[in-house]
Amino acid sequence: MYFDAVSSAVIYGEHPICIHLLGCVPDLVKEKAMYLIRRVYEVKPGLARKVATLVQRQGDIYTAAGQRSKVLVYFNSGTVPGHNNRVYMEWTDETIESPMREGLDLPKEALQIGANVRELIEDQYIEFFEMMIPAKMQEQ
Repeated sequence: MYFDAVSSAVIYGEHPICIHLLGCVPDLVKEKAMYLIRRVYEVKPGLARKVATLVQRQGDIYTAAGQRSKVLVYFNSGTVPGHNNRVYMEWTDETIESPMREGLDLPKEALQIGANVRELIEDQYIEFFEMMIPAKMQEQ
């Protein structure tokens, strides 16, 4: 089982690790240079689930507006091992673009949710990853 970040679906392979993960990756990822973008929120103690709810709604608004692929939101409020009081939102994109680019009309509802989230967090940052596709594979 693995998570397909493009279609936001859990994939169950018939073979261990789907024989080779590239065999299970959707054609969209195989054909285009893609990026995984992850926003990390360090939240005030006890607020991870609330912040996760808000950023899921925010991500859904951006997706509905055609400004972002479907998002995956996950969190740790201290119930599992790892960094406590963290929320993660990730999505994929073909390019990395500035949110301040000309002509971009950000949904007001998403901006309001962002203002509400800022009251509940201690810090946030964003990470960018280049996704491996067959065209990028090295033979040697």
